[in-house]
Amino acid sequence: MARARTTRVRLTDRGIVLVVGGGVLALAGVDLHLPDVVAIGIAPLVAVAAAALWMRLVGVDRGRTALTTTRRVLPNPVVRGQVTEARLAVRPAHLTSAATAQLARTRVAENVSTQLSHRPPRGSQRTGTDEIVVTYQLHPSARGRWLLGPASATVEDPFGLVRTVQPFGSTTTVTVWPSTYPLPVRAARSLAVASDAASGSRAASPDDAVLREYVAGDDPRRIHWASAARRGELMVRSDEGAGLPPVTVLFDRGLLPTRDAARSWDHVRPAERGEWAVECAASIAVSLVEAGHAGRIVGTSSDGAVAAVPHVPGGRGEGRSGILEQAVDLTGLRDGAEADRAVAATAAALRVDRHADELTFAVLRPQSGAAQHALAHLGGEGDHAAVVVVDRTSSQAQHRAAQDTVAALRAAGWRALAVVEGSGLEATWLNLVQEAAWS
Repeated sequence: MARARTTRVRLTDRGIVLVVGGGVLALAGVDLHLPDVVAIGIAPLVAVAAAALWMRLVGVDRGRTALTTTRRVLPNPVVRGQVTEARLAVRPAHLTSAATAQLARTRVAENVSTQLSHRPPRGSQRTGTDEIVVTYQLHPSARGRWLLGPASATVEDPFGLVRTVQPFGSTTTVTVWPSTYPLPVRAARSLAVASDAASGSRAASPDDAVLREYVAGDDPRRIHWASAARRGELMVRSDEGAGLPPVTVLFDRGLLPTRDAARSWDHVRPAERGEWAVECAASIAVSLVEAGHAGRIVGTSSDGAVAAVPHVPGGRGEGRSGILEQAVDLTGLRDGAEADRAVAATAAALRVDRHADELTFAVLRPQSGAAQHALAHLGGEGDHAAVVVVDRTSSQAQHRAAQDTVAALRAAGWRALAVVEGSGLEATWLNLVQEAAWS
């Protein structure tokens, strides 16, 4: 959300002296009935008022002395907890003597969202004749899309009477992906085998290769050099992941704070409730996509909009970024009732919008009623596995509800286990995919 661009005007030390001195002279002139002294006292007050009005009307991003900003953030997107570097360059819009004089009188600061840095970032500032360059580091602590900027300019008028602090320039959106943990996908081969047996499909072989022309953005590792030499143009293999079943990771958005609760927070804590569940879902999806499966993360919604979420192709580059882009926008729902409706609607929609051999992983909170019923119907079709998450501070009743959900899902054909939020992701994954955990 854009910040309101307001200009704050403050007196400099020189301005304060003039105002105080002029006020004293004006009052003395009134007491002594000396109009000339009154006029002399009023003159500096008028000068300071005129300077303040002028600085308020003439913004640093308008007119012949306008300043512009260019901002670069690398890397962007950035993984939560990873350090990224930002570079802000401030230059005159028109390279004139007045503009360079304005630049010389300007001190620049950056406005940074608390989700990108809990403290004002420290960096270096280099001032030249025609630009100011500020370089600093960001330490993003929360998943999401956060604004960086606009910059703030502290400028004095040419006579040094007043000082203004004005926001100016553009903003940059920094995308913060959830952190993920690489999971041993070989441990999940039994899922693929079971799915192949159910659907009659077979694993990929080298003979399944299909070549197509190279297009910008293709992974260079998929270039088929022998065919490229024969044809005289780059060709790539388009079969990576052929024969591997697609994957859907169903994420229960009821695990995240409700919208009202999220808006009431002054800042986002590093260990926000529900973020472990997001990282669990993202780790599962990323690991399987990097192994060659086409995959997607589907957040529950009351309208059951499943078809709008595409499967991203398997692969380490494009596939990974596609999954993390789907995970970054997961947010909480209005309340628990809407969360229950969302699980039921999304499970019903998945029954229609899924491949016959598709693997489904779900990250859920304890379920009951219509939501549990809808998940049970989904479990009878294909191969499904679920992680039922309970908070560390949950009551015994909530832990029992989680165990009841696991039992109901297993009875409906799911492979499920209950975990406490914050548990090791690799251990959770291994317990989920090993046959012993499904008995």
